[in-house]
Amino acid sequence: MQPSFVTPAVSGPGRPFGTLVGDSLRRPGGRRTLSVLSALLLLAGLALFAYPVGTDLWGKHTQDRLSGAFDDPGVRDAYRKREVPVGAGLTRLRIASIGVDVLVVEGTTPTALRAGAGHYADTPLPGEAGNVGIAGHRTTYGRPFNRLNELKAGAVAELETPFAVYTYTAVAPFEGHENPWVVAPTAYNVVSQQPGVRWLTLTTCHPKGSARQRLVERFRLTGTRPLPPAGGQ
Repeated sequence: MQPSFVTPAVSGPGRPFGTLVGDSLRRPGGRRTLSVLSALLLLAGLALFAYPVGTDLWGKHTQDRLSGAFDDPGVRDAYRKREVPVGAGLTRLRIASIGVDVLVVEGTTPTALRAGAGHYADTPLPGEAGNVGIAGHRTTYGRPFNRLNELKAGAVAELETPFAVYTYTAVAPFEGHENPWVVAPTAYNVVSQQPGVRWLTLTTCHPKGSARQRLVERFRLTGTRPLPPAGGQ
């Protein structure tokens, strides 16, 4: 008789999965495996919780340090000469309607952005003609742009520099899309320059907790208030 390639039928009904799991856990090796797995899951959960908390603490520490140095006369001189180094404080951004009050540093390198928000170095300084670009974290390092999606037309943003406070107002939906709107992470044209405009463009990751896309908000310059020289001189 030729051998059969058909697996012989198992006699009797199969044991339920729950019973098999229970039998495995009653063995010493099974209990050790469960203990290790539980510990790993606990550590993973703690890490997921601790990471944003840790970055927020780092962001607060960085903000405190930068704020303390922002009034230094050397900052005024560096700003005037356009020589603010990457990672140093450049301007303070305030958006009262969503609770933003963050010192924006020069540059958008990963190290610079650990302060929370950074100025695209190849875009104009606040108040200048063109398109001022600022990127900010949404879920870590102080999460300054966490609520950027809540902004509506008419929302006010202020950029304070050593010399003036510039007021920008969020524009209405334009060019067939909303404001804010979502773009690909490679859509650098949102901070490109166009003649005759005085814009502020904010960018952040989208959706929350992911870098898959970018959320963009556009403002236009609507006011300027010069500040007195430091020390009232």
